[in-house]
Formats: sequence, C-alpha cells, structure tokens
Amino acid sequence: MDKYYIDTMKELNQWKNRMEKKPSIINKASKGVQNKINSILPDKYHEILTSAIKNMVKAVLSGSQYITKKSYPFIMSLEEREKLAREKIGFYKKTAMLEGAGTGAGGFLMSLADFPLLLSIKIKFLYDVAAIYGFDITNYKERLYILKIFQLAFSSQAVVNKVFYEIENWEEYSKTLPSNINLFDWRVFQQEYRDYIDIAKLLQIIPGIGAVVGAYTNSKLLDKLGATAMNAYRMRVIK
Repeated sequence: MDKYYIDTMKELNQWKNRMEKKPSIINKASKGVQNKINSILPDKYHEILTSAIKNMVKAVLSGSQYITKKSYPFIMSLEEREKLAREKIGFYKKTAMLEGAGTGAGGFLMSLADFPLLLSIKIKFLYDVAAIYGFDITNYKERLYILKIFQLAFSSQAVVNKVFYEIENWEEYSKTLPSNINLFDWRVFQQEYRDYIDIAKLLQIIPGIGAVVGAYTNSKLLDKLGATAMNAYRMRVIK
C-alpha cells in the first residue's frame, strides 16, 4: 500500500466513527429549539424552501439537468480521482460563496432565492463527484445514493446513523429500493435539511451582515458536503 492509500484509510475510519456516534443529549435537545425557530419564521420562508427541496429531489430522481456530460478515464488511481474531487470542491465552494454574498446583500426577499440556488449548486457538485469516482449517474440507484450523501451531510445525528448504515451496506440495501421514483420519501429529507440549515441561514436575512453571513455559511456547507461525498465514495471504491 502507498502512503496516500494508508492516510486515506485513516481519514475514512475516523469519518465512519463520527457517522456511527449515537445522538448526544445536546443533539436531542436541539430539535426542540429548532421547532421553536420554525414557528417564528415567516410562512413564505417555509413555502419557498419546501417547494425548492421537493422539486430538487424530483429533478435528481428523474435525472434532469444535473447529469454531468464530462467523462473520466476508466483507469485512474484513487489519488488522481481525489485530486479532481478537491478541485471540484474548490470550484463549487467559490460559486456558493458568490451566490450567498449576492443574495445575502439583497435582504429578506433576495435571501429566499438563496435556497433553490444553493440546492442546485450542491446537487450538481455531487453529480460531478460521483462521475469522478467512476459511478454511472444515469443509473437511478446511483442518483438515490447521491441523495443519501446529501442526507448524511445535512441531517440530525439520529438520521445520520440510519442513513450511514444504508450506504455502508449499499449493495444489499440498494436491492430493496423501489423502482418507482414517486415512492421516495422526500418529506423526511426536506425537513431534516431545513432543520439543519435554518439557524445557519437565519442571520443571512438581516440587512448589513447578510452578504458576509451568506458567503461564510455557504462556504462551510460546501466543505461539509465535500468531505461527506469523498468519504461516502471512498467506502465503495476501496471495497
């Protein structure tokens, strides 16, 4: 084994340990706080975010505009693939920061546009990373795997535990998946995502600081998604 492979295995095992951690008392208590926040946010906020997430899930499941046209050589080392993956993280991170700064500077109404735009950036990023690691994203089940990665990155610890078990045993679990895309439970998906980002995004609607908050928050969200995606595909490539 070369040094890169050994270092990657260490990172992967550390990440797997975090995914398997049981919810702490703080994790459980935060749900009540989140429900309180949801109750004070404007109805328009909830309507736009719910609609954006629902439409995004349907677009991913049907293939839609997210499928990348770029192809990668079949024979590539793990290090070569991950160099490309990190370049993608850097590119999409800058894109997300610009988008967050632009919408954050516009106050409440412009901040509402941030949610569907950021969702599109995140999902397009995941499609690109899947292709880099050599997976056929025209396959419906591979697109479901992308949604599972999204859930891992932006869910409560209890949901993370469940989803991690599913992707760790993906070959077996994927055999149980429905063939009808309309059977996908997008409600749980969208609620977990909303709860994860509501606090982080709340300050973005405040005039004066919205642009800075938007850029910073989007940067951190892409960092989290990038690390999650790389480790999720490492599990399958290394196997």
